[in-house]
Amino acid sequence: MIKKKRIGILTAGGDCPGLNAAIRGVGKTAIVQYDMEVIGFTAGYSGLINKEYVELSASDLSGILQLGGTILGTSREKPYKIDDNNNLDKPAMIKKNYEDLGLDCVVCIGGNGTMKTAYKLSKEGINVVGIPKTIDNDVYGTDVTFGFDSAVSIVTEAIDRLHTTANSHQRAMVIEVMGHHAGWIALYSGMAGGGDVILIPEINYDIDYVCKKIEKRFEDKKAYSIVVVAEGIKFPKKEASAASYISSSIQKKTGIETRYTTLGYIQRGGSPSPMDRILATRYGSFAAEMIAQEKFGTMVAMIDNKLTAVPLEEVGGKLRLISFDDPLVKKARNMGISFGEKK
Repeated sequence: MIKKKRIGILTAGGDCPGLNAAIRGVGKTAIVQYDMEVIGFTAGYSGLINKEYVELSASDLSGILQLGGTILGTSREKPYKIDDNNNLDKPAMIKKNYEDLGLDCVVCIGGNGTMKTAYKLSKEGINVVGIPKTIDNDVYGTDVTFGFDSAVSIVTEAIDRLHTTANSHQRAMVIEVMGHHAGWIALYSGMAGGGDVILIPEINYDIDYVCKKIEKRFEDKKAYSIVVVAEGIKFPKKEASAASYISSSIQKKTGIETRYTTLGYIQRGGSPSPMDRILATRYGSFAAEMIAQEKFGTMVAMIDNKLTAVPLEEVGGKLRLISFDDPLVKKARNMGISFGEKK
């Protein structure tokens, strides 16, 4: 009698829309198509360390596709990080629990940090398949992560609303969005929302040129301006935030009334967009296929709109950033959108 494969699923790092769709995609495909047993670890890698899990049946995975957050919970636990609990050999605990539970693979759903940990676990002899998620869209090795489309939709709606109040008061409006190292949300929502200035971490800006852009718009009888700012741009440490710095600088240097708003965690909450539901489902189902084929130590990826598996070794610890000559950046420049660069 052939032993059924038994797999575990965990969601780690920050939450984002589409996690439940991915869990469902993995679990239902594993159970229905491949007759596997599935368990879900609670609170990310913490569940794997502490052996906290739930058995998952097909019925447990019904009705969760449209739900935000994650039914398994998540945490930012990093098993290889030296901290106050460094007397615990967390990787050894994970390996023991993996073996005690009779697992054939663990599906790790998360961002860059999660993939880095997954790769380290694979070197311990644990079979791992990764699924990339993050609203920041900065996981290396894939063209897109689920969670990104939902975040862009949320930010774009916010920018749409700022247009009306900015126009009514003839102000410059600054909106700060997430993105510590990568400016994908700012770039895409800025384009979709009709931003006049887009500031991202990957492209150095000069505040004087940002102000000149705003002044020129008012000289040209444009009633207002929208500035989209990624939180990770460089700004003086004494300032409270990127948006507050840009806003106060515009008002001081131009005399134009300027206000700012910070969206914060609103960007990562709520139900996933239809596109993210589909992408997460495709990623999850493909991960189950990889397990069935025993293609471990890999991450599911979308490259040129085709699903594939890339080695975790090539992914962990790297970031997918916007290049200076990214096609969308070029289109933006051609339309007169400023990135705060010297001309």
